[in-house]
Amino acid sequence: MSNMRSGKTTVQARALDFRGWAYTSMLGLFLVLLAATQLFAEEKIIKSHGFSEFGDLKYPEGFAHFDYVNPNAPRGGELSYAAQGTFDSFNPFTRQGRAGARSADQYESLLYPSYDEPASYYGLLAESLEYPESQDWVIFNMRPEARFSDGTPVTAEDVVFSHNLLLDQGLKSYADAVRKRIPRAEALDEHRVKFYFAPDIPRRALISQVGGTPVFSKAWFEADPENRRLDKSRLVPGIGSAPYLLDSYDINRRIVYKRNPDYWGDDVNVNVGRNNYDSIRIEYFSDSIAAMEGFKAGTFTLRQENNSKSWATAYDFPAIANGSVVRAELEDGNVPTASGFVMNLDRPQFQDPRVREAVQLAYNFEWTNESLQYGLFQQRSSFWEGTHLEATGLPEGRELEVLQALGDAVDPAVLTEEPVTAHESRPARQNDRRNLRAAMKLLDEAGWLVGDDGIRRNANGEVLSIEFLSDQPTLDRIIQPFVDNLRAMGVDAKYNRVDNAQFTLRRRDRDFDMIVGGYPTSLQPSTGLYQQFGTEAASYSVFNPSGAHGPDIEPLIDNIVAATESEELFANVRALDRVLRAKRIMVPTWYLGKYWVAYWDMYEYPENLPPYDLGIQDLWWINAEKEAELKSSGALR
Repeated sequence: MSNMRSGKTTVQARALDFRGWAYTSMLGLFLVLLAATQLFAEEKIIKSHGFSEFGDLKYPEGFAHFDYVNPNAPRGGELSYAAQGTFDSFNPFTRQGRAGARSADQYESLLYPSYDEPASYYGLLAESLEYPESQDWVIFNMRPEARFSDGTPVTAEDVVFSHNLLLDQGLKSYADAVRKRIPRAEALDEHRVKFYFAPDIPRRALISQVGGTPVFSKAWFEADPENRRLDKSRLVPGIGSAPYLLDSYDINRRIVYKRNPDYWGDDVNVNVGRNNYDSIRIEYFSDSIAAMEGFKAGTFTLRQENNSKSWATAYDFPAIANGSVVRAELEDGNVPTASGFVMNLDRPQFQDPRVREAVQLAYNFEWTNESLQYGLFQQRSSFWEGTHLEATGLPEGRELEVLQALGDAVDPAVLTEEPVTAHESRPARQNDRRNLRAAMKLLDEAGWLVGDDGIRRNANGEVLSIEFLSDQPTLDRIIQPFVDNLRAMGVDAKYNRVDNAQFTLRRRDRDFDMIVGGYPTSLQPSTGLYQQFGTEAASYSVFNPSGAHGPDIEPLIDNIVAATESEELFANVRALDRVLRAKRIMVPTWYLGKYWVAYWDMYEYPENLPPYDLGIQDLWWINAEKEAELKSSGALR
């Protein structure tokens, strides 16, 4: 009996064990399915007609056109303007040669930026895109109607080819930065292309990066791969899908583009009200003085002025007096370019920050602006001047935290002092003696002492020499007084103006001491900062004329690129602004905050111009009646 009971109990126990195991297994399976469901929910696929790096898109799906365009703008006529210097190529993606104006404009991209909202993009070659919330990848659904200028369709294979070609034959600084972040592109079918993003890197701006990549014709490049390389200069422009085609050119004199009558994209919403000219002509001049005379004579009809003396004194010719030529000052909502006299930090004389500060003190902005520039400019200090991204006051809150996280890499003064600002000078005379005395003391402390001949040398007997390199005659009167001030301090300073081709080559190779240059910035800075200030590209990037980089810069760039919230972005950009200003990599000069435009009175533009682009080449148009009146009166030929 006991054995029988014992056997029965064993059977029952086994049955209970089985039921327990089954329950446990089912529970485990349920939990797995639940986790998978949660993961799927977390990885929601976003489908959209556009992409914004922060916040919502302004324009809804199916919008008719951008708010700032005139959808009824008349089409016809010719835009003509001037370019200075020379050109010997229509390939803008190579370091070789000097590309002609608008060479890159023949290529379109998957997305197109909005001019009235920062870091927002809408479908051009792509009609939509889809991506997970993690942004680990993105798929672009391309417009089947998109065509290259030879009538062949723009396909996903062309997009993949273009991405890989830029990595293999494009600028090294671009290729190195992109290759790490975007390891693979794949054509899913004829009109669907997928980009994969590398793991463990920030996701912000990767979608806009690939969405803005120019798309080339794979067939055109592969038809003659040796002579159609992206890294070689060539006068054959290639095939794109944009609205204008190269019509004719005369080397170093003229380039003419004409509208493609078979352009595929006129009715796409991002193009409505744009591309209004039948032709665009660029006249080349050796210098701005010759160009001004050409404008007066009507050789070209629109001039965007960048010289204060010219704006203040040169517009007194008869066509201005009788109203045939209009002058306009139009608002510019972009961040002012961080421009100035850039010092090449690879040069030994600029290794000591005291030398760089002394060089800054030798420049007299106030005298230059009042005596040479008619008081038209404001002085710049910040890399994000006049915006919410400019560092001000003492660092606090999240900005202070990210600076403290840099540890010993950051100059302690950055944590405890207000950001470096451009010094003040007395405008009454060219050389502010107070500033020159302070500058000379800094040079003495740095070991550059004045000898019997009045020239500064270091302990090794090396002369403190600085050459200013330029190709712009209009800068002569700005640079020479600066040179004179440096010479008064015992610096062997000289100004060397060279031709355009030589300047381009020397700038690309960073073969200079100082040049007038700059760092364009934006309200939504991102991966482009690696090409401007990143450590890896510092030795060769054409976007970093000073070569500035360091362990106090790289982590801030990483934080900026990784930012997913506006306040985190703002804090890190302000911190970067503070660090860059403390390095004194350039002598900050001036900014305007508006556009100076003069044009023969036949151009018109939308009533509400957008804040982030003047739009002369794509938003403005020709009034045919006004053009006819100018010609019938003899004002224009």
